[in-house]
Amino acid sequence: MSAIQCRKLLKQFVQGEQLVRGLDEVDLEVEAGEFVCLSGPSGSGKTTLLNALGGLDSLDAGQVQVAGQQVEQLSKNQRAKLRLTNIGFVFQAYNLIPVLSALENVEFVMQLQGRSKQERREKALAVLAEVGLQGLEARRPSQLSGGQQQRVAVARAIASEPDLVLADEPTANLDSASASQLIDLFLQLNAKHGLTFVIATHDQRVMQRCRRLITMQDGKIIADVRQDAAA
Repeated sequence: MSAIQCRKLLKQFVQGEQLVRGLDEVDLEVEAGEFVCLSGPSGSGKTTLLNALGGLDSLDAGQVQVAGQQVEQLSKNQRAKLRLTNIGFVFQAYNLIPVLSALENVEFVMQLQGRSKQERREKALAVLAEVGLQGLEARRPSQLSGGQQQRVAVARAIASEPDLVLADEPTANLDSASASQLIDLFLQLNAKHGLTFVIATHDQRVMQRCRRLITMQDGKIIADVRQDAAA
């Protein structure tokens, strides 16, 4: 079953007097449960493709299907609902709410989903324990290390029980040990829950451990290789 189907994605930007193709007729299919990395230099189209998959950016042409829904045909409110119910996001900058505790940050998406207070609390505690943060639930982001903050962001992304997790340079601000632990966590979540991961990265450590490596350049996919993930 396909988690993602993209056909002829076109996204153009104006840079100075030039029209640049951020996505240049991109075709992509990702099966449910895959663990995929998007690699390539800055400006290759990785983040633009992630944003298209998440319904964050509109396209100039093409079709994107995520979780069985045609993203480009959805209204702004329908796209927001798709992100809320079907997609988890992990960003380079964590994007945690500084005045909320780790527990409250994880609960926040579920609150938007309309879940009961008891359900939110039980799920948030369970997910924080799963990502290795048991005992740190009451700490605010400023009281956590970078690696711990990113784990809170991961917990928040999966607490809503999405079909798909999109991660944009998730290890960029982490030291080597924290980055390795985060990749371990992603792989564990992929294996345990069957979550589909699409990760945009420059990080060789991530690229070596993904099971499918897609290389982009100038808005095009120039290579798509399935590989045995390193331990």
